[in-house]
Amino acid sequence: MTQRLSILTLSALLGALALPALAQKTGADTSGATMESSPGKATLRHERTLVATVEEVDAAKGHVTLKGPKGNVVPLTVGPEVRNLAQVKVGDQVRVRYAEALSLTLKKDGKELRSAKGSSETTRAPAGGQPGGAVGEQVTVIADVIAVDAKTHQVTLKGPNRTVDLYVEDPAQLKLIKVGDQIEAVYSQAVAVSVEPVKK
Repeated sequence: MTQRLSILTLSALLGALALPALAQKTGADTSGATMESSPGKATLRHERTLVATVEEVDAAKGHVTLKGPKGNVVPLTVGPEVRNLAQVKVGDQVRVRYAEALSLTLKKDGKELRSAKGSSETTRAPAGGQPGGAVGEQVTVIADVIAVDAKTHQVTLKGPNRTVDLYVEDPAQLKLIKVGDQIEAVYSQAVAVSVEPVKK
């Protein structure tokens, strides 16, 4: 498949979105993407680290407002997995690490029911330690191939909740896909937020 087959495009199928408002590329933002491909399979990974400033914090209600590198403001509601939130003060800088991956596997003449299932995992900071936490989620979707357009390199997938068109640049990959096949899409994302000294 191709790098044009972006995670954000597939988020419509998977019902998952990143934090695009906060994650804007600047000098305080480092990111990288890798693509692996073999016949009938493609995996795209993306990692990003950025520094944000705490604009508001309400530990009792679990509300934090972060200001990104370009001045964009994002309100967040954090769950009990983020311990020691009372230690966070306005003006603190936090490091946000975000990673996501999408793996697509072609299932020839697939017989599975269209489906979407998810799982999640949280990690909490130790009691009394620096505030922080991490949340990871994974969604697995089985979608039917309902159309293939060789001229436009478009493959239409019908998932359990919606239908999306995907662009497949590699002609060799496109030739492998036909109506009646299925695609298994596994999307995972992890966000870790930690309050730590950050060099200006």
